[in-house]
Amino acid sequence: MADTDGVNKKHVSQKHPLLAKSLIDSSEPEPTSRVLVIYTGGTIGMKTNDSGVYEPKEDFLVNKLRTLPMFHDNAYADENLGEDEGDFLIMPHGLMYGEMEDLNSHQRGRRVMYRILEYKPLLDSSNMMMTDWGKIASDIHEHYDCYDGFVVLHGTDTMAYTASALSFMCENLGKPIILTGSQIPIFEVRSDGRDNFLSSLIFAGLYTIPEVLVCFDNKILRGNRTIKNDAGSFAAFISPNLPPIATLEIHIQVDWSAVFRSTGTEKFRVHTNMCQNVGLLRMFPGITTQTVRAFLQPPMQGVVLQTYGAGNAPDNRPDLLSVLKEASNIGVIILNITQCTKGCVMTSYATGKALEDAGVICGGDMTPEAALTKLSYVLSKETWTLDKKRKFVKRNLRGELTVVAKENITILDFELIESVARALSVSSTEEVKKLRDALYPSLMCAAAQTGDNQALEKLRELGGNLSSHNQDGRTALHVASREGHVSTVQYLLHQGASVHLKDSNGFTPLHDAIMRKHISIIRLLVKTGAILTLKPIALAMELCCAAASEDIETLQAYRTAGANLNECDYDKRTPLHVAVDTGCERSVHFLLDNGASWSLEDIFGNTAIDCAKKRNFTEIIELIEAKQRELSVNENGTQ
Repeated sequence: MADTDGVNKKHVSQKHPLLAKSLIDSSEPEPTSRVLVIYTGGTIGMKTNDSGVYEPKEDFLVNKLRTLPMFHDNAYADENLGEDEGDFLIMPHGLMYGEMEDLNSHQRGRRVMYRILEYKPLLDSSNMMMTDWGKIASDIHEHYDCYDGFVVLHGTDTMAYTASALSFMCENLGKPIILTGSQIPIFEVRSDGRDNFLSSLIFAGLYTIPEVLVCFDNKILRGNRTIKNDAGSFAAFISPNLPPIATLEIHIQVDWSAVFRSTGTEKFRVHTNMCQNVGLLRMFPGITTQTVRAFLQPPMQGVVLQTYGAGNAPDNRPDLLSVLKEASNIGVIILNITQCTKGCVMTSYATGKALEDAGVICGGDMTPEAALTKLSYVLSKETWTLDKKRKFVKRNLRGELTVVAKENITILDFELIESVARALSVSSTEEVKKLRDALYPSLMCAAAQTGDNQALEKLRELGGNLSSHNQDGRTALHVASREGHVSTVQYLLHQGASVHLKDSNGFTPLHDAIMRKHISIIRLLVKTGAILTLKPIALAMELCCAAASEDIETLQAYRTAGANLNECDYDKRTPLHVAVDTGCERSVHFLLDNGASWSLEDIFGNTAIDCAKKRNFTEIIELIEAKQRELSVNENGTQ
């Protein structure tokens, strides 16, 4: 790679990775995404020893990966990577981009470079401690600005605990952290490790999903929703109460609406001082009061109580309930979750209500791993009062929770809400919450329509969700994108507003920006991860209509949004076919300049140039033939 103004970029990238970004120019052969792989241990990188059992071996994984073409393009690396990047591996280009419909064009063209940070000694995940979670989080924080994503290679036994812990420890996360491993070592003839690792590298490098995730068996799961369900299957992990964030089959499908995003304005940071005085207590018929009392003794500060069914425990055991209430009264936070793999805790039954009356907090549908690590995280916040800790245990902090316990709403200082509440004789906390939920989306859309960022910030500070939608399913980002308020769109994206939410018509904010031809907003949304959600046939109709009316601005808007200008309508006619048939020379010129093909045939076997010849459109024929000659010259020149 060439120097820039006499500066060796390889040296700079090693010593000053942030400065190196400003030195990258067009001399770099291909754009890349960088991923840091933190190899903690586990089955995935083990080898068979002389006794025929698996064991970890120092530096074995990275050296072996260099010999596997699917993990390292050695020829490309030799030609394009300098000595200072010798510890990087780079994935082959063709492996990744075939069927990734959810990727934007600028992402699809990137190679993934990755470097492996190997822990010494390597750990079996059964030996993982809370301090090891802190080390992983600290290493991510140290390298956060230098990489686009992170992969943690980890043993499967405690992977769900580590994934849950990291989701809480990594505050204001804006990049993907993906944990993966395997049931069989990656270098065995039969191994699930290859697909798991390859998929993790691709997602960490190319998909902007700012969550801690688990990649296993062709699925991307939210880390704090994951449990190990099968010790003898490649489908070792499940997410019982939340569908996969993404599935990796012939087509890679991402459920962008399910992605959890931080709404804070603070920079990424990690909280590593987790409280270790927490535990799991499973109810069983006949459990004695002495057992429960012993478990709740100091220094215990938090307990996850695994109860029956929908959160039930015997209500005919006043001795047991009394022990739980005593512990709660002296400051032990007790979190109630179900023993069932799937489902959530409710207080519909008297047996569940008895626990709530004893001070036990409803844990909704949290997994045991998420509940335990959440308690550890919240209890470690030394500056928080006990009351604040109880409130935050109830809240959905990282997408770990669907059913959230009721909380006190503190929005009555907002004059409009207060006035409306008085006018409607609303007084209870729950009624005020419903009023807020009804009014806030409309207020935010109204503020976005006028580009009033200050009003949006006020609503956010008062607890408003900037991604909430009004009665038509439209969010503030939809409205700002349609009205062309660039600064408001930037503000909303900065606050974590989702670019993937659809209104009642199935349209995203990107569609609004396209309809109003706001090119700068389209670019901003696409850069953030927005994708066209129109079905191909519907997109083809839109493009054909624009081509027939010489609406070049609409064609440009769709093109900027990543549309394929060769989409076909019901008669397999492309926009170029339509532009030619209607004699729209400006549309023909634009389409040809932007990659439209004149050789595609419609249902009758006619190409665009055939249509032009049949109608004797001399000027259009000349345009197409000139483009043919231009491409032929370019191809010959390249050859």
